[in-house]
Amino acid sequence: MSTEKPQAASITVTGRVQRVGYIRNMDDGSVKIFCQAPPTILRQLIEKAKNPPPPAQIKQFEIKEDKPRPKLKIFKIRYGLIQQELQEGFGAMQSISMDYWREFKDYRSEFRDFREEFRSFVSEFRGYREEFREFAKRTDENFKAIMEKYGEISEKLTTILETLTRESRETREMLNETMKLLKEALERLSR
Repeated sequence: MSTEKPQAASITVTGRVQRVGYIRNMDDGSVKIFCQAPPTILRQLIEKAKNPPPPAQIKQFEIKEDKPRPKLKIFKIRYGLIQQELQEGFGAMQSISMDYWREFKDYRSEFRDFREEFRSFVSEFRGYREEFREFAKRTDENFKAIMEKYGEISEKLTTILETLTRESRETREMLNETMKLLKEALERLSR
């Protein structure tokens, strides 16, 4: 147990602080906190009270030094009437639910924006798909035309090759015949 002399403080907190499940609710919408502890612990408690968990939202935080109450020796929670405690709990749940609902509502509008953006991508994709189909169609037509031309060229080259082969054979035969005649003529001359 701490040997430091207790100090005390009264804190008034305004903002969204009622029906959030903490401390004593006042008629003006604020809450009152009386706390008493050794100075180090009191400072820690005050710092934690300045940053409460949701759904509480603090607008103003007033601390006033108070007189310690020597008869207070232990921490004690004083509960109100059951109706007040239930109302307090349901109020806290409602507050948290509303925060989630608002946050979800923000995401819904963000989702709508994404959905619209997606629709524009789908529309753009359809345009590209049509362009691609046209490109594929033109490419097929071009390949068909190339294949037809290739067929024609191939036929002409085959004809030319056959002609060259035939003419080459005929030329060879003529040369052989000419060589034979030349040889015979040379033999006759040498006799």
